[in-house]
Amino acid sequence: MSEYILEKQYFVDVIKDLIPWSEERKDYFTDLDSAIGDGDHGMNLSIGFREVASHIDEWQSESVFNLYKKVGTALLDKVGGSAGPLYGSFFMKFGLPVKAKGEDEGVTFDEFIECMDKGIAIIQKRGKSTIGEKTMNDTLMPALDALKAANEAGDTPKAAMAKAVEAGKVGLESTRNIVATKGRAMRLGERAIGHLDPGAASTAEMLEIFYKNMPE
Repeated sequence: MSEYILEKQYFVDVIKDLIPWSEERKDYFTDLDSAIGDGDHGMNLSIGFREVASHIDEWQSESVFNLYKKVGTALLDKVGGSAGPLYGSFFMKFGLPVKAKGEDEGVTFDEFIECMDKGIAIIQKRGKSTIGEKTMNDTLMPALDALKAANEAGDTPKAAMAKAVEAGKVGLESTRNIVATKGRAMRLGERAIGHLDPGAASTAEMLEIFYKNMPE
């Protein structure tokens, strides 16, 4: 669907919405993480996006690649735990497929899918994890698969992203019944059953922000 263009402002708006989101949902993600991890997921996201907030006005004139690279670098530099490396890497790699585009150039939907693919792939690589291990991949991988399938089936971009969000939510809910094999939650064994994975929860909401900003 090359005629559908996501303007550069779309990508700026996503980041601008993630900034208050990280504050508003801080306690919720912290509570989820306290049940099975270190209890710092919400706070770490908040710290990272506060740093982004302090620079977003100067960064928003950058190309999509440069903007998201700067966001990712800020998260890597400022955030501890697993959130910093994983979220930071996602944003740093997200813009690679559109690296050659100028400051004011938009992105086709096929390119957007490639960007999501790059971002999610690096999370798998850095986390050394895949679906079914009670991580953010349980949200992101089904969402990406749904996004690609809907696009190939001819859905509109907005409808395709809606299906991605819904698949991500189903993946998130599946983490309740998974025994963790990665991270701090691994220590709990079967005691982690019944709890949502905090990374899966936060990435599900991140995808929804990408969706809500997407034009029809």
